[in-house]
Amino acid sequence: MPPAIAALHRELGIPADYAARRGLPFHAEASEGALIRVDRGEVDPPVRLLPEVAAAWHRLEASAALDGIELLPVSGFRSVARQTEIIRRKRAAGRPLEDILRLIAAPGFSEHHSGRAIDIGCPGHTDLEENFADTRAFRWLEGHAPQAGFRLSYPRGNPWGIGYEPWHWYWVGEPAG
Repeated sequence: MPPAIAALHRELGIPADYAARRGLPFHAEASEGALIRVDRGEVDPPVRLLPEVAAAWHRLEASAALDGIELLPVSGFRSVARQTEIIRRKRAAGRPLEDILRLIAAPGFSEHHSGRAIDIGCPGHTDLEENFADTRAFRWLEGHAPQAGFRLSYPRGNPWGIGYEPWHWYWVGEPAG
């Protein structure tokens, strides 16, 4: 872990063994200049991904549309600074750190830093809630996203200690066979 991330963890009270205990890999922050916007201007902050991930996303989105499914990009790249601010805000609201770290990864360990993760919704389900798993869009993603190189990062009972996130998909770069 880079020294700057270790310092942030100390400041936030995140245990030094956090990553090792959780088995989470470090995710380097993508260069903001390399990211491209994938939403249609209706999302703030903009949903940005690395170019190859954006291309894969647009193919996935178009494929879903052919099957009558509308996928909506809700969140993409998130900086280490933004991840840190989210944790600070939750701590200031009185949330215990352990509860926060069951909902989001610590700075440096969020897949969103990489520019390869996208949170996906559909009409009526853009709030990043577990009920997204009850939608046709999610069922479609389960069957089709792996062929586009995306994997569900945090299924139920995942070994990383992150809550179930049916909306969070990570581009691994190689379509599953």
